[in-house]
Amino acid sequence: MGCRKRAAKDDLLRVVMVGGVLTPDPRGTLPGRGAYLHSGTVCLDLAVRRRAFPRAFRDRGPLDAVHVSRFVEEAGQSAAAAAQ
Repeated sequence: MGCRKRAAKDDLLRVVMVGGVLTPDPRGTLPGRGAYLHSGTVCLDLAVRRRAFPRAFRDRGPLDAVHVSRFVEEAGQSAAAAAQ
């Protein structure tokens, strides 16, 4: 969604809108429309800057991506710790 590169579904993070808030769905089990992006901060930043979330969820105005960015940062930190 952000970088517009193709990848396997297992390599992407699903994001859903729950109660007007963007929520990460790593297991892919939450109901509703989902949008997929790479689990890196670069792809998330591009999606926010391009206003891709409102288009993907057919919603007006900017959507708050705080929960998604927090999830992506924590995933990046745990991956870096596992690599050491």
